[in-house]
Amino acid sequence: MSNEISKQLFERAQQSIPGGVNSPVRAFKSVGGTPLFIKSAKGAYLHDVDGNTYIDYIASWGPMILGHAWEPVVNAIREYAAYSTSYGAPTELEVQMAELIRSMAPGVDLIRMVSSGTEACMSAVRLARGYTGRNKIIKFEGHYHGHADPFLVKAGSGVATFNIQTVPGVTAGVAADTLTAAFNDLEAVRALSVRHRGEIAAIIVEPVAGNMGCILPADGFLQGLRALCDAEGIVLIFDEVMTGFRLAPGGAQERLGIRADLLTYGKVIGGGMPVGAFGGKAEIMRHIAPLGNVYQAGTLSGNPIAMIAGYTMLKELKNNPVIYTQLEEKTKYLRDGLDAALRAWGQPYRINQLGSMISVHFSDHDVTDLATAASADNQRFARWFHALLKRGIYLPPSAFESWFLNNALSKEDLDATIRAAGEALGEI
Repeated sequence: MSNEISKQLFERAQQSIPGGVNSPVRAFKSVGGTPLFIKSAKGAYLHDVDGNTYIDYIASWGPMILGHAWEPVVNAIREYAAYSTSYGAPTELEVQMAELIRSMAPGVDLIRMVSSGTEACMSAVRLARGYTGRNKIIKFEGHYHGHADPFLVKAGSGVATFNIQTVPGVTAGVAADTLTAAFNDLEAVRALSVRHRGEIAAIIVEPVAGNMGCILPADGFLQGLRALCDAEGIVLIFDEVMTGFRLAPGGAQERLGIRADLLTYGKVIGGGMPVGAFGGKAEIMRHIAPLGNVYQAGTLSGNPIAMIAGYTMLKELKNNPVIYTQLEEKTKYLRDGLDAALRAWGQPYRINQLGSMISVHFSDHDVTDLATAASADNQRFARWFHALLKRGIYLPPSAFESWFLNNALSKEDLDATIRAAGEALGEI
């Protein structure tokens, strides 16, 4: 495959954009090489500027559940863009979207639209602090809740990819209010709650981690967090930017049978458009302005183009829940095929999977937290990534990212991926 135009664009981009990219993980620094510049996408396929086609396992980092350029969403965007792209005033669409989310997500009494997952998580933590009158939060090593200051302490995603342990610009005071524990280590969380009793406003967690690979919660872990928060008056926040409306119509809450106090969502509720939301229990959400004194605002919050795109997709997911069965069947088929290829290869590996999220780790131990994800042979993953890329398979360019399947993938696509994966193992 030729990538000459992508290489030229990357060189050109570096003259105007820091590192040549507008989000760090796109730079391919973890896996090496030159990032591909995408021209278009349709269904399960990405098409780059050099004319190459790839089977896509990123799905724009999750939201393209039904595949790229799904026709009803494209048509809805076209129709509503003709009215105007923004008003800075309320629309009926915002009400319809809020009502739809409330009908799908357990425990969402009230919901506020924002413009990104980062903004949603930032606002949820501010609300938890205002509601409790406390300052400290607990987050988990390797979990990524966006790039707001309190979340960049021992974060996942690009921070883990680039091994950035201390982020310049995050003040010592902010860092001191962010307490961290290893994911799945309930005793460590309990110890923090004892040491800082009466000071902790919130625990924020990815219920199924997607920013250090796909990592599942251990049996009883989330239940233990729920019980601890109830006992200590701590707000439990589920960051469902990745899992919301992907693992089930009601997200991880529905799939795992656990209720959070606040939920955060990202681009999935915009069908891939820039959007986010946070919501939850009415008694907490009523503290947000204009009902309460916890201030949050945004000119583009509830943007009509994002609302109609998300509403169109989420309505399809609600009306046709068989989509989730189909997605899981496809993901298990891929998992089993990869498992057979990796077993025949004969070197250590682990596959983590839940619903339509999956990741492969070249490791001789289970991958259950950031430390075990980081201690895998991630250089081998980088070589495998490139061996697959040249065979037309586009994985996330980092061992610290979950793969996301979309329902446009066919059995032929999955078979081609499994076959390519087996061939690629011979080159690493």
